[in-house]
Amino acid sequence: MAKRRQLEIPSAEALREIEDGFARETSRPSTRPPIADVVADAALNSDPLPPLAREAVARDKVDAQAMRLAMEKGLVAREIPIHEVTADALTRDRMNLDEEEMRELIDSITRNGLRLPIEVFEPSNPEAAGRYALISGFRRLAAYRQLNAMTGGEKYRTIAAFVRAPDSIAATLVAMIEENEIRVGLSQYERGRAAAVSVHDGVFASIDEAVTTLFQSGSKTKRSKIRSFALIHDELGDMLRYATALTERQCLRIATALRAGQGDAMRDALDEAEVDGPEAEWSVLLPFVESAEGAAPDPSRGGRPKVARKPKAGPVVSLANGVSIEKVSGPEGYAIRFHGRAVDSDMVDAVMDHIRHLLEKL
Repeated sequence: MAKRRQLEIPSAEALREIEDGFARETSRPSTRPPIADVVADAALNSDPLPPLAREAVARDKVDAQAMRLAMEKGLVAREIPIHEVTADALTRDRMNLDEEEMRELIDSITRNGLRLPIEVFEPSNPEAAGRYALISGFRRLAAYRQLNAMTGGEKYRTIAAFVRAPDSIAATLVAMIEENEIRVGLSQYERGRAAAVSVHDGVFASIDEAVTTLFQSGSKTKRSKIRSFALIHDELGDMLRYATALTERQCLRIATALRAGQGDAMRDALDEAEVDGPEAEWSVLLPFVESAEGAAPDPSRGGRPKVARKPKAGPVVSLANGVSIEKVSGPEGYAIRFHGRAVDSDMVDAVMDHIRHLLEKL
């Protein structure tokens, strides 16, 4: 039987050597136990939120994406400063604002707030047309501006608006007219004027195209009448003071007289007459209308309004007083077109007087 070896207690020097060796081995960067890496990765990738909280976060992400898409499509109303909205960047179809209706609208906004946001778009030439150009809501914007002035600029500084992205100016005009047709019907003359002006502005090539596009939901008979109303604006628009008061029947009779060749005589009579209301203006036109109704129409004038040739407009120049001007050239020569709420007959007369003095010095 082998003799058992008696264990000996290590010396102090031997213990120091063991401790130094262990310290060297554990201080190496590469000797990290693999389980430590597994635990660290698990902690990094773990979701500390409970299941209900994780569902809420996921819903928030989906809602945020839906909100971004809705804003891009113009389906979410924004609060925009009223001074950044240009109301006349497009030629407005509505010419007059009824004072009583405006008072009712202002009272409604004061009591209940704005029930329906306006519609605007961001024009491609903001330096001339402003940051936002109005599509629909002309009366609502006008009411906000009046309320802002009445409060000394302290309230009603912004207005709720849908910022649309129309495919074209034609689509914008369609939206504007549809909004007014549904909410507050346009007068007969305003319908024709909207079509005629869109042709003169170069949006459409002809009256037929303008009427077909702008009033596409109207019947064939209605569109035919609007062509007649457009003829009135083309030939008498600058002479009529109470055009929006004309009834449908009166407009159709005037159009018949114009097709019969009475246009020049009617213009001369309106120029010489001093009218103080719609009835007086109609009485000036009536003799020519009755004369045309008793005579055969002039075959050289055709059965529809003449097609306006597309004018060429130059760049718009904005002035410090809010007025903008542009040069327009066409088959009849050159013209200077004025835009802005400050433009009126007196301003144009003053400009013409300055031009006359300049030309006389040449």
